[in-house]
Amino acid sequence: MDTSPHPQDDAPPRTLRPLSAVLAAQAVAWSGTRLSAIALPWFVVTTTGSATQTGAVVFAQMAPHVVAQVLTSPLIDRLGARPVSILGDLVATAAMITIPVLYVADALPLWGLMALVAVVGAADGPANIAKTVFIPAATRVANVPLERGTGLSSALERTASTVGPALAGVTVAAVGGIYALAITAAFFSLGAVIIAVFRPTHVPERSTDTYVGQLRAGVHGLFRDRLLRTLTLTITVTNLLDIAIASVLLPVWVHTHGHDASVYGLVMAVMSATSIGASLVAAGAGHRIPRRAAYVIGMVVGGVPRFLVLAVGAPLWVVLAVHAVVGFGSGFVNPVAGAVVFERSPQGMLGRIRGVLTAVAWAGMPFGGLAAGGAIAAMGLSGTLLLFGGVYLVAALVPGLVRDWRAPHPPPGRSPAR
Repeated sequence: MDTSPHPQDDAPPRTLRPLSAVLAAQAVAWSGTRLSAIALPWFVVTTTGSATQTGAVVFAQMAPHVVAQVLTSPLIDRLGARPVSILGDLVATAAMITIPVLYVADALPLWGLMALVAVVGAADGPANIAKTVFIPAATRVANVPLERGTGLSSALERTASTVGPALAGVTVAAVGGIYALAITAAFFSLGAVIIAVFRPTHVPERSTDTYVGQLRAGVHGLFRDRLLRTLTLTITVTNLLDIAIASVLLPVWVHTHGHDASVYGLVMAVMSATSIGASLVAAGAGHRIPRRAAYVIGMVVGGVPRFLVLAVGAPLWVVLAVHAVVGFGSGFVNPVAGAVVFERSPQGMLGRIRGVLTAVAWAGMPFGGLAAGGAIAAMGLSGTLLLFGGVYLVAALVPGLVRDWRAPHPPPGRSPAR
């Protein structure tokens, strides 16, 4: 009998528990974020009647979100993703629950609301980045392709985008937008509990470099890679436009056409629902799909048509049908982009690469609401929609000009990504 050791005997056992925990934590955190993304702007626009003030509140939340992602990214690599994720969720919970409490007490001025949502943004951003850092290690111990992890993560994000707007629309229509924020706080706290209990793995980097040196290395590691640089800069533009239509253009269109908050939530939910199917396709077969084609086509289909259908004043059923197609196209984007980022990030720098990339990609988002409000005042709603749709089309096509989408150093036993 052969009693010699075999290489597979030393391999760690396959387990889905870490990946399941990370995906669950992401799901509840995203559900809360998507719920507040509907409830908060609707609350402001219906109580003030001002697109400018609505944009200002969105800016107050998004700007700290972006800055905190950059500043905390070295801490994720140095301290580990778990403490950053848990602390961020707990701080976001405390700030978010304070908003409805002060509102009920008639002690919530506009500046107070802006200050609280700024705290939420500053805490929620790092917590979300930290959760994504768990995925490569979780997919390895689960013995599944990286695209499986990014695809499932994207599908859950899209599911949260479906549940959040639908729940927000019903809640806002029934009791008012401000009360939906208490549910958001509950989601944030549940995310912290899941990470604390199931303890997914992320090994911090052992480095003697200074905080500033680590941060500088993360910026350099991102922008020296042509594909990552191109994706980051184009996503910056499209994210600004996504926020503009979701937080200002769409609610203004809904309001001016005589619909209520339930229609606002329904349009967003339809788009998110169809994107779930595309994300699941990417999770199952993403490692076999040409990445460049899937990404560019997904960006064009998943972005441009929604601006056009609102601009021409189409009836609601057409708007819903177009958003269903838009959602399916957009569902391929995040799984592809996520796998590219994970594979092309230098060893030990994933937290910083993800943090800097996300922060830069989100840098325009605080200005999305402001840009939409100012453009509506200058050229009207239809003109703004046409202009923003044209810019989106150009930005979506740019990554297709980069030919090499293969990983620089593919993992052993795996063919280079296309």
